[in-house]
Amino acid sequence: MRILSIGECMIELSEAAAGPDLWRMGVAGDTLNTAWYLRRLLPEDFEVAYATRLGTDEFSARILGFLAAAGLDTAFVQRDPARGPGLYAISLKDGERSFTYWRGQSAARHLADEPEVLAEALSGARLAYLSGITLAILAPDRREALLATLKASAVPFAFDPNVRPRLWESPEAARDWVTRAASAAAILLPSADDEAAAFGDASAEATLARYAALGVPEIAVKAGGGPIHWQAEGTAGVAAAHAPVAPVDTTGAGDSFNAGYLAARLTGAGPEAAIAAGHHVAAQVVLARGALTEIAAPVL
Repeated sequence: MRILSIGECMIELSEAAAGPDLWRMGVAGDTLNTAWYLRRLLPEDFEVAYATRLGTDEFSARILGFLAAAGLDTAFVQRDPARGPGLYAISLKDGERSFTYWRGQSAARHLADEPEVLAEALSGARLAYLSGITLAILAPDRREALLATLKASAVPFAFDPNVRPRLWESPEAARDWVTRAASAAAILLPSADDEAAAFGDASAEATLARYAALGVPEIAVKAGGGPIHWQAEGTAGVAAAHAPVAPVDTTGAGDSFNAGYLAARLTGAGPEAAIAAGHHVAAQVVLARGALTEIAAPVL
């Protein structure tokens, strides 16, 4: 019953509520955020593991301790004596966030340097999870190695394209690698805004149709709390929007939605119930600062 999330976790700096000159240090990263929320949403008989690469420095030790304290299995965290964790800071304006990154020497950029470690982590897993950021931070041959290892494992994986143009060497590379990963995914969780910017999709329906044409069996196109176009189990539909909320910080909204959706699906909920669960989780997350906050689980 292991769920394996693969990617980069970083030191997060967010403005403290006490004032603009005070900063709170946390640990976050898109695939870690989803793993963190999955651990809170799934029954205890599920194991949630995180696969990444950290340094041997004090901040890496703090991250490792944070992962373990969160209940995540850290057996597949590699250590790199030559590198350390990345860092990012959150800037907010009217609840919407932007980021400044320092991640050029991040050890996670080499998380696929030892495919045998990933193969061991995948062995026996029920589901893997990764994102476009996981791919973007890797060298092209390591992206190839990661996807090859996933395919060889025969473990189904969920994929959030999470397109961040600044991480990719070119827009063409982003589109190519996202398409290659999506083509092999069992569950796809794209965001309409990202897809419109990267692929020129005119609507969420167009995003759904493009990925459906690749043969992806399950897709839910996120729309920032709006109606969600989806397909799964041989059918398709449009799920209702969530009631509007006034966000404090939208950091982690999509990642937490993914966790709510996947946890619901893994425990037997249908697609529309899973979408409602994702909305329920994300609506709580955007009301607090930073990517990670305690939540009330949805009632399915």
